[in-house]
Amino acid sequence: MEVPDPGDLISRIPHSSGLAWVRRGEGLVGWGEAARLPVPPGADRFVWARERVADLFGRMDVEDHVGEPGSGPVAFCTFTFDPHAAGSVLIVPSTILARRNGRAWTTTVGVPPPSPVTPVRPPSGVTYEDDYAGAVDWMRCVEKALSVLGSGRLGKVVLARSIGAFAAEPIDARALLLRLAGRFPGCYAFAVDGLVGATPELLLRRTHDRVESLVLAGTTRRGRDEEEDVGLAAALSSSAKDRSEHAYAVDSVRAALQDLCIGLRADPEPHVLPLANVQHLATSIAGRLRAHHSILDVTAALHPTPAVCGSPAETAMDLIRELEPTGRARYAGPVGWLDGAGNGELGIALRCAEVSGHQARLYAGCGIVAGSDPAAELAETRLKFEAMQHAIGADPPLGTP
Repeated sequence: MEVPDPGDLISRIPHSSGLAWVRRGEGLVGWGEAARLPVPPGADRFVWARERVADLFGRMDVEDHVGEPGSGPVAFCTFTFDPHAAGSVLIVPSTILARRNGRAWTTTVGVPPPSPVTPVRPPSGVTYEDDYAGAVDWMRCVEKALSVLGSGRLGKVVLARSIGAFAAEPIDARALLLRLAGRFPGCYAFAVDGLVGATPELLLRRTHDRVESLVLAGTTRRGRDEEEDVGLAAALSSSAKDRSEHAYAVDSVRAALQDLCIGLRADPEPHVLPLANVQHLATSIAGRLRAHHSILDVTAALHPTPAVCGSPAETAMDLIRELEPTGRARYAGPVGWLDGAGNGELGIALRCAEVSGHQARLYAGCGIVAGSDPAAELAETRLKFEAMQHAIGADPPLGTP
């Protein structure tokens, strides 16, 4: 049902367990659970998810007078990075509020239960675990990865690490979302089943037969003034190491979409995407699907990209499993939403944290290629942690390894 402009979408979420996918004020939020579909681990998990969602939506009697992608029933989804890890899930909220292209609407699925409104409470009494030992161990992992890269079996691998945050009271995801959306309006602020973040990287958008992707790889910090900022962006654009890292990711996405699309186009050169605290090399890719494929079908062809895994993907994944024994959970996995027509938006879960009660685990990663420096890569992870540190509050004791 079309409704008047609801104002800030995130502020309309009544309680901390709501769902969200919002960028520049547009997107979707939801609350309540009309259906929850835990996705079994395995190589065919995207096929399983697509079939179950299609079956679920196909059995619904849908009345949709809006006719926009994202109107009618919608499933918010989050997938683990590793296909063999448990934790992927799709959730169909009982109430959805959305804004897109100047229109706003609400969707109800079934008879939504009452949703008592609770006030948003910013985290308080936040402390972080000591990062010194973890940072030293991670740099050793980078050194091991460089030795594998030197063998010629691997062109690039992405290594991630995490830090823990602890609050005096249960962490309210809405408070994190509001801070993230305020500081990073060009990113996709998301919350799905305890995974909260603001990703700059669009893995895939499907709008009818059109698909789009924004590939990010290669990072530097923001400058302290405009002159330094421009200089850092120029250095990033001309960095052989960063351009090589970026090219692996672009070539992989282009190759995966080539067989599925016609009229595939990619930026001839990467551009620099400035965010509040970092700058990335970015390339936009778009095309039209040759046949009817759900967004999950295309995601199965794309994930994991070299931007979050490496190249070749299987070799990189094996090394990640060896060097990251605790796993990434849903960090660097697809996250977003899809509707009954197979439209949707999925980002890569970056600049995010797994939130549970009083605790949050923050993740950040870096692409390692020949010529990478462990200390510089460590510094890059710290830059990337800043997004969620800003959202959660307090400064972690990063140490000086």
